[in-house]
Amino acid sequence: MALQACSFLSSNQCHNPPYFPNFSRTKTLLSVSAPRFPFLSQIHALKTGIDNDRKALLPSLCFSRRNLSFPILALLVNGFLLKDSIAMENQELQLERYTDVKEGFTLLRPSSWIKVDKAGATVLFEEANKGSNNVGVVVNPVRLSSLEEFGSPQFVADKLIQAEKRKESTKDAEVIRVAERSGQSGVQVYEFEYKVDSSRGGMKRIFSAAFVASKKLYLLNIAHSDKPENPLDTHTRMMLEEIIHSFDGFNMQLNK
Repeated sequence: MALQACSFLSSNQCHNPPYFPNFSRTKTLLSVSAPRFPFLSQIHALKTGIDNDRKALLPSLCFSRRNLSFPILALLVNGFLLKDSIAMENQELQLERYTDVKEGFTLLRPSSWIKVDKAGATVLFEEANKGSNNVGVVVNPVRLSSLEEFGSPQFVADKLIQAEKRKESTKDAEVIRVAERSGQSGVQVYEFEYKVDSSRGGMKRIFSAAFVASKKLYLLNIAHSDKPENPLDTHTRMMLEEIIHSFDGFNMQLNK
């Protein structure tokens, strides 16, 4: 857990590095292929002056127009449903900036997620009715001046996975991505993506980011369900990636 990592980092020297932390459309447009209307040739005959078929054509024409109204209605209704679906996705993807001036960090957060109090967490946001999907930050003092003093991103990722696998509840843990970037505030930020299969909550996708500034360790942890029967969708993944890339030291320019 992130809290364990913070305390471990705080109490160890750089030459004896601690393990790293862990936090705990369809386009449903109805397939309305343009039906072939056999009465069209009859209408053509009607227009050319063959009046003797007029009485036979009119009932067929009326019936066909009724049939035509159903796919048109379906398209209209489905269009509204698709519009509503897009609106819901946009709402889910809506992010807003959160800045903690006191602790000195900033990040984007899902505007619809709820801020909750949890012991040890500097800030924690949870998805409504799905507390296992969350975004949290922990800030703790350390002896390090930078993460580079602790180790490379890959070294930290290895320690992170080792810590996960030592948990009794962990069935499997695997690193997906390791990256490093420079924040707008000038700090070096390590980013990690990994998946965990646990007896507590099943499969989860974890996005983590960390940096050190002013002798403080800043840890961001994003946890989201990623079960085989309900895998992480593309839009949600994009949102979570945007959050992790936004994590940075506080800078007045970032809050504009």
